Parts: sequence; structure tokens; C-alpha cells
Amino acid sequence: MLQPVVFLDKDGTLVEDVPYNADPARLVLARGAAEGLCLLAATGFRFAVVSNQSGVARGFFSESRLTHVEERLRQMLGEIGVSLAGFFYCPHHPEGVVAEYALACDCRKPAPGLIVNAARQLQADLRHCWMIGDILDDVEAGRRAGCRTALIDNGNETEWKPGLHRIPDIRAKDLAGAARAIIGTPALAVQSSLRRA
Repeated sequence: MLQPVVFLDKDGTLVEDVPYNADPARLVLARGAAEGLCLLAATGFRFAVVSNQSGVARGFFSESRLTHVEERLRQMLGEIGVSLAGFFYCPHHPEGVVAEYALACDCRKPAPGLIVNAARQLQADLRHCWMIGDILDDVEAGRRAGCRTALIDNGNETEWKPGLHRIPDIRAKDLAGAARAIIGTPALAVQSSLRRA
């Protein structure tokens, strides 16, 4: 297995939350994102975006538009010295208006399929990976996939539905805070000391 992966929700976690945005020009890194990514990259993590993109199913934009979003994200992260190992998204929604995407699936978070598929493609051991997101559906998806999880508690979660898989390992105000907490977990501290030895 290769280096562990931090799976990142896109909207509200990695970039500022602009509902149903598929315009690369409107992408702006969220507060603390650059610092957090650099800290985690220095610790040896890879990064992959895992994002629900129901705007496709709802007919707001075509799936092909997400290629341009991915390209812009890769450019933005490259500018801070961070690479993106993968960009994975779910275009489905059971209430969609575009027939081919209007379905219940196993990849729409809180289902774990998107993360499980990403981990398989990236040859990552989910036991050593993290899922970071700004709502509890992200947390649930990560926990069901077998990751540890961090919730960015920035006000985007409004429902707070309880559940067995909806309790994050870490809560932080932004990605920088989550990164510092992840780096400070006992298992990572041991790994870091072994690398320095």
C-alpha cells in the first residue's frame, strides 16, 4: 500500500461553499485550507477530493463541467506546493431530473462507496486514512468506509442528525485546525518519530 490519503469534501471544506458551483473561476480555497494541506503533505499524506455533485442529476450543469473544476483545483493546490492524487465525485440524486443520474446509489455520501472506490484506485489502506468534511454525512461516509474522520465545524452542518457513524474523531474550525489535530494523534506521532530516527 502507498502513503495514506486524506479524503477531502470539496465545498465548505477545501473551497468556499458556493452552492452547485461548476465555474472554476469561482473556486476559492477555504480559510485554513492552504495551511492545513501543507501541514498534512509534510507528514506524508496524499489528498483526494470526494464530493457529492448532485447538480448534475438536478440539471444545473453537465458532468463534463466537473473536468474544468478538477483542473482548476489541481492548479490552485499546485500553487501552494500540494498535489491532488485523485478527484472523485457522485453525480447522482434520487430526486434528479436527468434520467441517467436520477437514482439511489452507493457513492453518494453518507454512503461509503465513493471513498471505498477512491481508496481502491489509490491503493490506500483505509485504516490509515482520514475523511475531512463540513457536515455529518461526510463523517458517516468516512466511518462506514473505515477511515478516521474530522468534522470542520464551520456552521455548514444544520441538521445534526445523530447516528452510530456520525461521531467524528476530531472537530475543528477549519482545515488547518483539523490538520494539527490529526498530526497530533498518537499513531501519527509514533510514525513521525520513527521516520526521524
